[in-house]
Amino acid sequence: MPKLSRRHKENVEKTKNKIYSNLDQAIEVLQETASAKFVESVELHANLNIDPKYADQQLRTTVTLPHGVGKQVKIAVLTNDENFDEATNAGADIVGNEELIENITQGNIDFDLLIATPNMMPKLAKLGRVLGPKGLMPSPKSGTVSSTLTATLTDFKKGKFEYKADKTGIVHATFGKVDFTSTQLVENLQAFYDSIEKNRPSGVKGKYFKSLSICSTMGPSIKLDFESFAA
Repeated sequence: MPKLSRRHKENVEKTKNKIYSNLDQAIEVLQETASAKFVESVELHANLNIDPKYADQQLRTTVTLPHGVGKQVKIAVLTNDENFDEATNAGADIVGNEELIENITQGNIDFDLLIATPNMMPKLAKLGRVLGPKGLMPSPKSGTVSSTLTATLTDFKKGKFEYKADKTGIVHATFGKVDFTSTQLVENLQAFYDSIEKNRPSGVKGKYFKSLSICSTMGPSIKLDFESFAA
């Protein structure tokens, strides 16, 4: 069993058996306990009262946080030739069609997100085995199949991203960096919570949230009281 550092032990003690009912205080503690030598990401872990094996209890959607997540996303666009200029002007890092499909087939995936226009989807079907496991397969539900490239690229460049509950019903996602201001982190966290609440699956009966916690990459878990979020 790995030996815990004194710093980590002290951080754990600060948050042990505590549930924070004030988001400002929770974020303050999160930033205090993020003492790694690199800029840590901050994460939300929401345990939901859902069973994703049922279609009406699945959660998969997108959100655009007010201040982004502190990461530049490299976007590839798969479309026909006449849309190349529009995609490039809207901020796409890679634009292509047949050549891009061939590169993906060979395992050359030099992007974080793939957007496709609807007419290209039949050609992408054969790439499901390559893109699927990496979470890169475009889909209308995630907003990555679109005929309005400029608007779609603008949204994703601003920080729009997809999140979903895993097979145990937990959402794990980043909502910023520890070097954001406390106000930025609070506003991002509130927006993320609101998105999860707004997209409550129709099959949920009774209580939706089981537990909520936040942490930095190397920091301890900080539990949140549901009352800490404004109605």
